[in-house]
Amino acid sequence: MTSDSISDETQQKFKNLKDILKSMNKVLVAFSGGVDSTFLLKVAQDVLGSNVMAVIASSATYPEREQQEALRIAEDLNVKYKVINTKELDDPSFRDNPPERCYFCKKELFSRLKEIAAEENIPHVCDGSNFEDTFDFRPGAQAAQELDVRSPLKEARLGKSEIRVLSKKLGLPTWDKPAMACLSSRFPYYTPIDDESLRQIDSAEEFLRSKGFSQLRVRHHGQMARIEIDPSDFSVIMDEQTRIEIVENLKKIGYHYVTLDLAGYRTGSMNEPILEGSSSSPKKNQ
Repeated sequence: MTSDSISDETQQKFKNLKDILKSMNKVLVAFSGGVDSTFLLKVAQDVLGSNVMAVIASSATYPEREQQEALRIAEDLNVKYKVINTKELDDPSFRDNPPERCYFCKKELFSRLKEIAAEENIPHVCDGSNFEDTFDFRPGAQAAQELDVRSPLKEARLGKSEIRVLSKKLGLPTWDKPAMACLSSRFPYYTPIDDESLRQIDSAEEFLRSKGFSQLRVRHHGQMARIEIDPSDFSVIMDEQTRIEIVENLKKIGYHYVTLDLAGYRTGSMNEPILEGSSSSPKKNQ
């Protein structure tokens, strides 16, 4: 399936998604401004009209740029929205950064969203998890299940590439947006998460974006920054002037060592020890 063609199978999944949303009648969407949640919010609005509300979570674990973009998209879609401040960093279970970290974050978020939904007389809370998320290590899915949060994209069995091509058809600006995850995903498990390190990561990634890199991660290993970018950009980052500027900037914001991961960018690289088997699962002080 190319970016300009939509298969019959994908069209059927799209129809199924609209049928799922129609059956809900009224929904609250956890909205981050990413590819999946933007697509879900747009389709929900098309199907349910004014019976849709978006909630944007503001937190130190998400880049300010992403929060502002979510606000712009919600306003452009002319959908009712609310911004809340989440307090996951107040929870030691989250801050200590175990492999189940996302469970504690999502439980706090979804609990807040359920409260808002009850106040607004909205029967269903939805998130933007897609079908491919089923195959990754996603502790947050347990929180969604416990709190009866629906994942319509997952229920319709829509994967990321299908969501992108359908988003393009709908004219959404996020159709080709790089994948984004909260900044806490940049820490190795059991490395404590704190405000200062989150700001350091955010600054490093913003600088790399200013140099033209779009799909990237700066993995935070204490004094060392491990940069993940697409292998096709390796020649760009190794340009002498670019390399020197990156090293100098990341050292200014607190890193002593700046490295390039030769495996390149991949989602969930901190989950690799878990997915590779229990013998290499993360251990404390590893």
